[in-house]
Amino acid sequence: MKIPFLRHLPLLGGPPIRQVVAGTGSQAPGAAAALQHLLTELPDLLMAAVLEVATGQLLATYAAERDYQPSLLATPVVAVVRQLQANQAAQGPAAEELEEVVLTLSSQLHLLRLRPGGQQFLYLAVDIRDTNLAIARELMRQAIEQIDSLN
Repeated sequence: MKIPFLRHLPLLGGPPIRQVVAGTGSQAPGAAAALQHLLTELPDLLMAAVLEVATGQLLATYAAERDYQPSLLATPVVAVVRQLQANQAAQGPAAEELEEVVLTLSSQLHLLRLRPGGQQFLYLAVDIRDTNLAIARELMRQAIEQIDSLN
């Protein structure tokens, strides 16, 4: 039985919702600050996370609802990034560095933007009716710059 108002009660089980959660490690505070910046600029944000490519570790997460769980998406999303990086590396030294991945669904946009060097990336999911792709891309670029400046 689904009772809609229960999802608004804090700590009723499951991951925290509507708050930025910092992971562990020295880079987690910068990642959390970047997600807070995104949340300020995109209040209708569905989900966001900063992840390490090598380990798949979540440095910071945000979810608007309990149905959106960045921890469940971490492994497959990191696998996609690793595969794309391997494809780029196979093209030889003249290949360009992977910068961004955009996935479009009928009602959502999912964007992945890598930090320079490709060791970490920012993952973002928004409702296509609430957010323009160009705006989301620009805000992700700003968030990556913020992470770089804080780390």
